[in-house]
Amino acid sequence: MDIDANKYIDLLMEHGPKVLGVLLALFFAFVLAGWAERAVRAGLERRSFDATLTRFFAKFARYLILVGAVLGCLGVFGIQTASFAAVLAAAGFAVGMAFQGTLGNFSAGIMLLVFRPFKVGDFVEVNDDTGVCEHIDLFTCEFRTLDNRKLIIPNGAVFGSTITNYTGYDVRRVDVDVCAEYSARIDATRKALEASPASVPGIVHDPAPQVFLKRLGGSSVDWQVRVWCKTEDYWDVWQATVRAAKLSLDQAGIGIPFPQQDVHLDDAVIKAL
Repeated sequence: MDIDANKYIDLLMEHGPKVLGVLLALFFAFVLAGWAERAVRAGLERRSFDATLTRFFAKFARYLILVGAVLGCLGVFGIQTASFAAVLAAAGFAVGMAFQGTLGNFSAGIMLLVFRPFKVGDFVEVNDDTGVCEHIDLFTCEFRTLDNRKLIIPNGAVFGSTITNYTGYDVRRVDVDVCAEYSARIDATRKALEASPASVPGIVHDPAPQVFLKRLGGSSVDWQVRVWCKTEDYWDVWQATVRAAKLSLDQAGIGIPFPQQDVHLDDAVIKAL
């Protein structure tokens, strides 16, 4: 019994200080990690940094300190951290293969936050879906459609597709198609349409409004009235431009024809009837 007691005492004397030191190191690492997380979050928030990136970098700083502390403590007990890192790498590879879709969404989320094709509050089109961006998280993006539906799209699908950001610039062009009857004179129609933007509120005069002759259609002569406006006024200016174009054509006595089609019958068909 004395021999066993001496053995335990020797082990305690040999490893006790190391265990105590490791516990103290882990405690201080935990405190330091929490302080680093709060410091990074507060520093980025003071600079009005992106909220999603702020959370990401704060958590990254915390776990970086904790992982470093754990690896350092393992080295105190003679555990080779190089081999341990190799095991972690192998395990990480296996987990990565199992969750490659999730990791792909995570990587795409980082790319969205770095390159910023759109931001929260922008009206965008992704995969034929349109909506106002509400959140950009690390794995998904959340949009609010015009009819007030919540649309959640994985980041991989967002970053891997064509993104149309309708609010990416301060000024947008409003294109309104107008059809005029063939009996109307071209110059008179142009003059009437060129006068219509004068009554449209909210347009930007630089670039100047434009009336464009598009084509000779099957039932009408097709025109397009183009005006510029601030992005937030787009829909109001659109409606006002349509209204102004219709009133201008009415005042000029120019009609907007209905779709029509001429049918020609052969003599043989007529005789058969």
